[in-house]
Amino acid sequence: MCGSELKVLPEGVQRVTAMLEKHGHPHSPVMLDDAARTAQQAADALGIALGQIAKSIIFRRKSDDVAVLVITAGDQRVDERKVEALVCPDGKRLGRADAEFVKARTGFSIGGVSPLAHATPPVTLIDQSLFRFEEIWAAAGHPHGVFKLSPQQLTDLTGAPVADVVVDPVQEQVSQQHAINLVAAHARQIRAETLNLPSPCISVCRMSALTGWCEGCFRTRDEIAGWSQASDGGKRAIWNLIEKRIVALQA
Repeated sequence: MCGSELKVLPEGVQRVTAMLEKHGHPHSPVMLDDAARTAQQAADALGIALGQIAKSIIFRRKSDDVAVLVITAGDQRVDERKVEALVCPDGKRLGRADAEFVKARTGFSIGGVSPLAHATPPVTLIDQSLFRFEEIWAAAGHPHGVFKLSPQQLTDLTGAPVADVVVDPVQEQVSQQHAINLVAAHARQIRAETLNLPSPCISVCRMSALTGWCEGCFRTRDEIAGWSQASDGGKRAIWNLIEKRIVALQA
């Protein structure tokens, strides 16, 4: 890519382009239409399977505030517990990485985090399920910028290890049913109560990207944050919503 072409690209894409050229990578970044806002829309625009989109997921390691980058196939969901076991040897946990943290550590905005050319090198893991494909597409430093590569080229460019970091669908179903059974039984026990209602928390604190509910207690983030200050009537209303959500999950 010549200098004049490079200048019209967003700054993040310019950094990724320069890094790819430095490594002699044969494929330069391309910019997708602004309408391609999701991984599925990007896949459709490129004419590829959803799994061929190499998603960049950023976590915040609590022990040292380092960014942890997990590059996973677009049709998979990261299992945070597996990642913790690999990158948190002190037993401490991963935290949520907000937009400010992501920008400060990587130099990229959420949705455009590239596997390379970071402001500060992150701890990186590559999802082994990407190796189902000969060709994948990764973010190129902008929400609409992507570049083509192979899974092996991804490991060569990043130097990152390949690991099992995604949710096992069978285990996920078992875990969800276990949570449903516990919370539903608790809901039945307190259905007639109106005062001093207990929290539905079962110490499984992971938010589902699909529903927006906690996978353990089936509350939203706002409901969890506001629980301690909620009135008895407010807590009863939340418990009623939880029961309806459980029914919906089992439908």
